[in-house]
Order: sequence, then structure tokens, then C-alpha cells
Amino acid sequence: PEVCLRLEVGPSAAVHSPLAVQNGFLHMLVHSYTAEFFMSFLTNLGPFLEDEIVPEVIPMEIEVVDAKITLKDDSPRVYPTSPGPVPITLAVDHVIVKRRDDGVFYLTGEGSPKQEKPVSVLQEEKAPAECVLAAPAAGTRGLQLKEVPELQRELQTMKLALAEANMDKARLLQEIRKYNPLFQL
Repeated sequence: PEVCLRLEVGPSAAVHSPLAVQNGFLHMLVHSYTAEFFMSFLTNLGPFLEDEIVPEVIPMEIEVVDAKITLKDDSPRVYPTSPGPVPITLAVDHVIVKRRDDGVFYLTGEGSPKQEKPVSVLQEEKAPAECVLAAPAAGTRGLQLKEVPELQRELQTMKLALAEANMDKARLLQEIRKYNPLFQL
């Protein structure tokens, strides 16, 4: 496998983004990478990724070309006679992950810069919290715009039904507590 790593800081990094001048710009290329990981490896990454402070946003571009990652389940088997789960193989032809100044990670394929879709959002405390939606394909956009009022009506109906169910639940709990004051749900 080939791994190339380049970090630019200072005025020359301004071609990538305005924030790169101050925080730097990281470019990484991973080519022909093959690995096998146990699922427990992925589940135990959480504590290492958690942090109590919001880190500085470093604009970056990570390019993965011709990679293959195999995930194997190493959890205890429920049934001893079971042959066990089949490993999952993820083959990546060409993927680019970009992190911009706003802290959003964008996942793109080769030659598709206009179809960037955010995969994770990490914003600074001063940035307003907002939801970033992936842009639908041109053919489905018109269909979705027509469905919006219908979906809003359906949402309102569901909200009313939920409110009514919650009121019924509260009334029933009150009735039960008349006979058994120590009842807990």
C-alpha cells in the first residue's frame, strides 16, 4: 500500500481555504490498501474519538483509491453449532473525503465534485446548529416537492394522534394510581 501525507500551513495553504492559512491543510492519499478488522475494533473506537472540547477544524482532503477492508464479527456465538457470521468486505474504487472550513465532512466519488454529500458534522461552538441535507437527484426533486404538503399534513395528523395517546396514557396512569399509589411505569 502507498500512503502519501502532506500538511501545508501558512500563506501557501490559502489556495485550499481561508482557514487553512491559520490551521493548515492536510492532504492524504491511500492507495492499494487491504486490511482485516474485527467488529470489536470498530465498537471500541468510541472512547478514543470522544473529547470534552471541540477540536480546531483543520481543512483536509483524504483520497482512498483501490482499497479493500474486511470486517469480521468476533462476538461470542449465540449457538455453538452455528457456522458464524460471514465477513463483510468493503471495496473502495475511488473515494474522496473533504473537510471544509465549516467542519463538515463531504464524501465524493471520482469526478463528481457537484454531488458532495455530508457524512458527519462537527461544528464549532460559535457556529449555529443546522441540519445539512443531501441534495436529491434531479429526477426525484420534483416528486419530493409535490409530496411535501401531503407529508406535512400526515405529520400533523400523527402529532395529533400522539398527543391524544399521551393524554390517554396520563389519564389511565392517574386512574391506576387511585387504586395503587405506588404503581410505577
